[in-house]
Amino acid sequence: MSDASQTKLAVWAAGLLPGELAGALGLRPAFRGKQVFKWIAKGASSFSEMSDLPAPDRERLSGLPLYSSSVDEALTGADDSVKLKIRLRDGAAVESVLLTDAEGRMTACLSTQVGCPMACAFCKTGALGFLRDLGPDEIVEQYFHLSAIRGRPSNIVFMGMGEPLANIDALRKSIAVLTHPDGLGVSRRKITISTCGVVPGIRELADNGPHVRLAVSLTAATDDLRSALMPVNRSWNLAALKEALLYYQEKTGDRITLEAAIMGGQNSSVESAAAMAEWIRPLNAQVNVIPWNPVPGLPYHEPSRAEASAFEAELERRGVNAVRRARRGRGVSGACGQLGDTLGASLLAEEDEEDEEE
Repeated sequence: MSDASQTKLAVWAAGLLPGELAGALGLRPAFRGKQVFKWIAKGASSFSEMSDLPAPDRERLSGLPLYSSSVDEALTGADDSVKLKIRLRDGAAVESVLLTDAEGRMTACLSTQVGCPMACAFCKTGALGFLRDLGPDEIVEQYFHLSAIRGRPSNIVFMGMGEPLANIDALRKSIAVLTHPDGLGVSRRKITISTCGVVPGIRELADNGPHVRLAVSLTAATDDLRSALMPVNRSWNLAALKEALLYYQEKTGDRITLEAAIMGGQNSSVESAAAMAEWIRPLNAQVNVIPWNPVPGLPYHEPSRAEASAFEAELERRGVNAVRRARRGRGVSGACGQLGDTLGASLLAEEDEEDEEE
């Protein structure tokens, strides 16, 4: 096997389905690919461990790494949250988070891009800029790295670094790998894709799946304020977003989660909540109210408890099911909007170097 082919296989192994593994690894008969797929799902660290593969195949593949990424740093919070800094094959890095709720359920928060192109004003990742999309293997490997901490998380949210629907092909492939019954077998009902409101991606999900849960960062329900906080609204405004969400619900019948990150003095007023409740009609949606998580250098502050409670109460008064999001992961800067603090400088440095070369 040539050095070039080994490099290619090392990059893509964790992002391949059983039939693809058989072809890529030169395994015959084809069911050998399913065996390798099952071993990867079990957390095997090398082909040498795959005892049901013929000895010649194990020997031939013994020098081939299974993973294209590695853990650089692990931070643990007082609430049992864990944030990993994961080094990728080209030297770039992303962060992933493991969250544990009061009942002990674990959720893997996975990234889909290095940085983010959407530039939401209140988000640390948005302030980093955008380097590149992740491949399916790099997305799936985050789940394995997190699983090595405390076992397999039952839930997955694509709410880490990046906009999932701006990398929909890799997202779709990674979900196919994560949910495959011969591998990890994660239930699709326990997977959530979170988007800032990429309308073509929402329509693509409605038409072609994957059929998992959908969360949309709404944050504000007037175009002027939402455009100021979320530049995506300049491409697809609230009317276009609502039309896409109604289409999604017509096609899937699913309830949508709307996320409202509220910042004191910005979008935390009772009037903002009233506008949001009005906009939501006639969607079948729940609103997760997320008091803003502090990010050094950004010109915002947390809402007071009274502000957050009044916002939530106004939504409820107007017939909207509102839930206050538990603030997990803050101790490791792994809560909503905080990802990127361990790698921002290197990401921006790489972008600056590329600009200078041009």
